[in-house]
Amino acid sequence: MSKYVGAPGSTMSRREFLAATGGAGLFGLAGCTAPTNGDANAAIDDGDTATASASSSTLPYTSSPEVVQVDEQGGSVTLKSTPARHAVHPQETMGGPIEFPQVWAFQADDGSPSVPGPILRTTEGNDVEVTLDNTHGMRPHTVHFHGVQKAWEDDGVPTTTGIRVDPGEKHTYTIPANVPGTHFYHCHYQTHRHIDMGMFGIFRVDPKGYEPADKEYFMTVKDWDSRLPRQMAGEDVTYSPRNRNPDVFTVNGKSAPRTLHPEDGSPIIVEQGDKVRVHYVNAGYMSHPMHIHNHRFQLVEKDGGVIPDAARYERDVTNIAPAERHTVEFTADADPGIYLMHCHKVNHVMNGNFYPGGMLNGVVYKDAMKTDIFSKLMEYAGYDA
Repeated sequence: MSKYVGAPGSTMSRREFLAATGGAGLFGLAGCTAPTNGDANAAIDDGDTATASASSSTLPYTSSPEVVQVDEQGGSVTLKSTPARHAVHPQETMGGPIEFPQVWAFQADDGSPSVPGPILRTTEGNDVEVTLDNTHGMRPHTVHFHGVQKAWEDDGVPTTTGIRVDPGEKHTYTIPANVPGTHFYHCHYQTHRHIDMGMFGIFRVDPKGYEPADKEYFMTVKDWDSRLPRQMAGEDVTYSPRNRNPDVFTVNGKSAPRTLHPEDGSPIIVEQGDKVRVHYVNAGYMSHPMHIHNHRFQLVEKDGGVIPDAARYERDVTNIAPAERHTVEFTADADPGIYLMHCHKVNHVMNGNFYPGGMLNGVVYKDAMKTDIFSKLMEYAGYDA
């Protein structure tokens, strides 16, 4: 479990969170009941997610993605792929439970496996040595990094470099941090399957002289066809990448309301007047127009390129195509409250036939954390203080 609450990049401790919410009084509301799957709008036609959650697998569960400060550990990091279960939304509320009975999760060094994988953060001008440790693996893998310019043999594509990391092997890639910005990494062996099994993450290169915002968060959005992880777990389902039909939509691997869970999810926690910077990555197959309520933001970076001041303008939607990276900035200048951040393909904001759910998160002002509605949202998310 991370020592911080909120989205990856947060610096709020659990103690500070409890103080902001009033601690023990968080769930003291009478009659506070989360919408259940018995509600009229909560029926799921095919029962796919219920089947997944009933898996008898003994695999460990994934954790939330953590930020690895690679500079602080001598410029090197080891990545492993670990089979795990992934609780997308474990509660029996709002279209849940939703669980993938098997994913292939990246873990960094001695950290916990996560989907998305750990956020690898470094500084412009440094070389990063990434060792892919497949010693105890069951299938070949590679790692491919978008954005940065690197040597041919470090591109991570087995068909064009001749390099793949088979079970029982290790391989070290040298990845120069020569293109500042937010980038994407993923396995490039049988890419159509390995990304959709969870083998992806964010690579962040801070430019020299980087000035962090007051609050800075990382968000990976993704569409999933739950048949693939179920098939890989041994369930009797048929999946073909040529007939992919996404039915699960996530922010940092979770579907709402679990996205609002302060430790397993990734709420955007702000205070009045904060300058907020959000780094988005799309790890899926579909474009996602991400909208933030009641705040106007600017797109300041895209795919490792800085947007010139003259080309920036205020907006409230940014459409992120597959593998694109968008960095947006806004000022937390709204009436302190709780505001949605979600994909505006509204069927992506559903769990099965239940609305709302899916690819939905929230901007949460610290001053709103002692309210009754925030307490209800924490109950829906399954948070136990």
